[in-house]
Amino acid sequence: MKLEDFPEDIRPYIIPKPQGEMFYRCLGCDNPFDIDRLLYTCPQCGGVLLLFDRNIRRIEEIGGKKWRKIFDYRRMLNDAPLKGIFRYYEFIAPILPLEHIVYLGEAHTPLVEANRRLKEHVGIDFFFKNDGLNPSASFKDRGMACALSYINHLAKKKGLRNLLAICASTGDTSASAALYASYLGDLVKSVVLLPKGKITPQQLSQPLGSGARVLEIPGVFDDCMKVVEFLAEKYNVALLNSKNGWRILGQESFSFEIAQDFEYQVGDKAVVVPIGNAGNITAVMSGFLKFLAAGVIDRLPKIVGVQSEHADPVYRYYLEEDASRRVFQPVTIRPSVAQAAMIGNPVSMPRVIELVKKYDHAAGEKRVFVVQVNEQQIMDSMILANRNGNIACTQGGESLAGLQKAVEAGYVLPGELGIVDSTAHMLKFAVFQEMYFQDRFDPEFRVKPHPELQNAPVYVHPDTLSRSPEPGRPLSGEDMKTFVREIAAEIVRILDLREK
Repeated sequence: MKLEDFPEDIRPYIIPKPQGEMFYRCLGCDNPFDIDRLLYTCPQCGGVLLLFDRNIRRIEEIGGKKWRKIFDYRRMLNDAPLKGIFRYYEFIAPILPLEHIVYLGEAHTPLVEANRRLKEHVGIDFFFKNDGLNPSASFKDRGMACALSYINHLAKKKGLRNLLAICASTGDTSASAALYASYLGDLVKSVVLLPKGKITPQQLSQPLGSGARVLEIPGVFDDCMKVVEFLAEKYNVALLNSKNGWRILGQESFSFEIAQDFEYQVGDKAVVVPIGNAGNITAVMSGFLKFLAAGVIDRLPKIVGVQSEHADPVYRYYLEEDASRRVFQPVTIRPSVAQAAMIGNPVSMPRVIELVKKYDHAAGEKRVFVVQVNEQQIMDSMILANRNGNIACTQGGESLAGLQKAVEAGYVLPGELGIVDSTAHMLKFAVFQEMYFQDRFDPEFRVKPHPELQNAPVYVHPDTLSRSPEPGRPLSGEDMKTFVREIAAEIVRILDLREK
């Protein structure tokens, strides 16, 4: 749809122009800082930063009704920068020229309604939000599209080239960072730090394929993160983990899409996300709060964060009901199939604490919950989800198990609708499905497959078969007829088929 085809009252809003005045604000000392340089922690107190727009009032003055029309009409645009997360430009990074936006096809992933069997299994109606259908096959592309768009803008504004972007990763962040950096060519080079042996072969192949410099180090993600933070503080590198506030802004689009896809009625919804490094749950809360303040939605949905018992510092923090007595303590992690969850000291924890307070206050009641699941529940849920028409990764299994736990605990009530975040494509975690099917989990995982959920290929080769086709040596004539007849007969026996 072309601009001249839009209604006159909406036309001036469809193609946005930079009007924001953004700044970093420290959650520790509350000091503001200019965005003309990349900051990850407060230069004064070392606290965590969030990004804000000083011109937010002009957004709120437009009114929720008009914003809903703007977003719904933008959906019809064929303008690439506004197809992805920047459909919600004014709520994400309204300082970027549209020509500096990097769009690789991210965002606007489908909401897929669970079938009857899964709904009965969980106890309520729910949808999967399939973020594995992003370009690098995970939700990380939302934040990376924003972070790399800002780096692209900053580089062009200052005439910079050959910037070095670095991240620590459990797999998905590295894939996304490498993909988006490779798109910017000689403007940005990507380096990723991975915990050796702690990511799947499929995930390792992604940054390698995108041309990133991949450095494996001993330890786990938390160890990689400490090294990356040290490098970002001491050297001229751009940090691409969720400590980067621009990443959080991009991931807020997850909330905006859910609101739009449900016609902006989300008060009866419960959004379930794995916590991991806590950037995602931070962004989801922040996004809904922005839409509430602008009148785009009139009620906040419930948020359910999920952690494995093998890496559960946020769950433990909120076990204490008295907020004045809560003390955050990092935990020593154990191996988890939900590899993005294997984080014992989430860098966004200060953001979580701040936003949970704001969220519950804005809602007028407790609307954020944290539940704990075990590794068996995660794997069973992943396999069960995919047995019923989905493409859930292990983190998607974690979210599904978390929704069931939240229903059992009474956090999510009958009549409410669940939205389960499947953060990545299941093919990235196929190794865990294979381990489940073959019963090859190390004892430390405490996962024992249920026979009814296992599956394996069956080699069809009856003993009576004397000749078989081979590559470069096909069968023909009577030999081929015999092969087809005997293979078919064996398949009929295996499947117990009946003639027409």
